[in-house]
Amino acid sequence: AYTPGLRVTRHTTIRKQRRLPLEGNVLVAVGDLVTRDQVVAHADLPGKVTTLNLVNKLGCTAEELPGLMLKQEGSRIRIDEPIAESRPLIKWFKTTVNAPITGTIESISRITGQILMREPPSPVELRAYIDGRVVAVIPGQGVDLETEGAYIQGIFGLGGEHAGSLRFLTETPAENLDPDRITSDHQGAVIVCGRRVSIESIRVAQEVGVSAIVGGCLRDSDLREVLGKDLGVAITGQEDLGLAIIVTEGFGQIQMADRTFDLLRSLEGRDASVSGATQIRAGVLRPEIIIAGTEPESSHKTSVGLSPGAIVRGIRTPYFGRVGKVVELPAELQTIESGATVRVARIQFDEQGLMTVPRANIELIEN
Repeated sequence: AYTPGLRVTRHTTIRKQRRLPLEGNVLVAVGDLVTRDQVVAHADLPGKVTTLNLVNKLGCTAEELPGLMLKQEGSRIRIDEPIAESRPLIKWFKTTVNAPITGTIESISRITGQILMREPPSPVELRAYIDGRVVAVIPGQGVDLETEGAYIQGIFGLGGEHAGSLRFLTETPAENLDPDRITSDHQGAVIVCGRRVSIESIRVAQEVGVSAIVGGCLRDSDLREVLGKDLGVAITGQEDLGLAIIVTEGFGQIQMADRTFDLLRSLEGRDASVSGATQIRAGVLRPEIIIAGTEPESSHKTSVGLSPGAIVRGIRTPYFGRVGKVVELPAELQTIESGATVRVARIQFDEQGLMTVPRANIELIEN
């Protein structure tokens, strides 16, 4: 029942898959060094199709239509440009039909008397998102990138991919984000607070042009207000908010874990790549903060999973969001309050002392 949880590490190897939504062209090769804003692949998204019934407008049959067309299949057209006209015996009764869009004529039907027109394609550019090296190329689809740096995952996020310099607006993990602290100097920045991100601070950040907000928690009522609706299925990342929002702990009033706060604080002023995309169900996807180019800690140790000394977070009440250290992992099964017999862990929570918690109710904060 135990599954490792969020990753919070100062230095690790990060590999990101970058894929186009449809087949296109890859612009880089294996071994190339790329920057986060660099376009690594692009494609053309087909334009919208418009149908026009010319038989009714010209008063002709479908078989006669091709002979009345001023533009043929494959021809480029501009909006309000004449594309077809009738040929009456008296020229004053001539009917001219103008193009309703700018684009291309795709087909002229001798059966239905309709023509299909398509607007110009929309370019789709795939950016690298992180500074790194191309380690694999998938022709027509995208690339795999690799970099080394700090990697911090959050519990929940909103908004797509953004980037900016890390700026702290609180001194301790226990402080909420005060909207009065957000100024025009924070335009394009990734601002960080210790505890709650309020709807008021989100509104001010949007007005200022902040790139992303990272905090410990968010109220569910504020989430509904910023979205304008209930979230429903927990799949995010496509919201048009103008910024990304990431909470590292959960909903309610939960301060950011000291380890996460201290790590981000040590990297203040560094450029960060941020994604608020979240998927809770199959194919779990967590919001993330990536700071490329960090140096490994001299005392860095490889994670060995759940063991005495490991840092964990509670994921169910009454310890939801609380961070503690594993003191003991009893081998024998124990009967808990619900009557179930489960494996447990003895966790040292700073505020509540040593507690016995089912292992299924905690997640590892990986080193």
